Amino acid sequence: MTVRRSAEGRPDRALALLWRNHRPLAVKAKGRRPSLDVDEVVATGIRLADSDGLTAASMGGVAKELGVGTMTLYTYVPSKDELLELMVDQVLGERELPGPDQRPAGWRAQVALYADETRAMFRRHPWLSQVSPIRPPVGPGMLAGREYLLAVMSTLALSPRDINIAAVTVTSYVDSAASLAAESALIERTTGQSHDAWWTDRSELWETYFDVERHPAMTAVWNAGGFDAGPVDVAAESYQYGLERLLDGIEAKAGPAMT
Repeated sequence: MTVRRSAEGRPDRALALLWRNHRPLAVKAKGRRPSLDVDEVVATGIRLADSDGLTAASMGGVAKELGVGTMTLYTYVPSKDELLELMVDQVLGERELPGPDQRPAGWRAQVALYADETRAMFRRHPWLSQVSPIRPPVGPGMLAGREYLLAVMSTLALSPRDINIAAVTVTSYVDSAASLAAESALIERTTGQSHDAWWTDRSELWETYFDVERHPAMTAVWNAGGFDAGPVDVAAESYQYGLERLLDGIEAKAGPAMT
């Protein structure tokens, strides 16, 4: 299930919050220091979502965790939509994507690093799998990921348009695969049932309902050992297979990387 996160009503307000730490320092107002700040609100929302799921990171839940009234929280973050945008962009910024001088050798290894960092991010924050990727928060975390992949693809002999398309394709594949893996782990955690156990409970399908004549390809692959691996191994292998074939296609289109 996905939830809406884009703060449609006031993009100017959302942008100001997303980029709050990347603007020239404003003149500080005199008076008492605020009891908390936006960073603390966002960190609390992430912590609650990590431990108890996305619904726990409501405005009321965050306010209670911080020991303030809900109306007080609204003076820092005006809505749940904007809180969710801030949470998503914050965790996007956790990915350790090095600059040009610190990247591993070879563009494929650099893409693999992006993929590994993204998958690790989803594992740390499985609630991300419940957040729609449509109209993402246009904050520093999101832009850092885009900048990294565009820089990597720019080392290939691709047109500017193909550089962008290749970067978007990699992002779509990696994010989708990471989201599915995180959702799978979340389902196991919330139901208390492993995927192996789930399939075992449905073993009657093969014993009672499966017709080998209607499914000759499936039967042949099964008899040849194609289904011997468990669902966890299959998921890991299929992800790696898909990423490698995707990079093969980009490489075939571009030719060797520029030096």
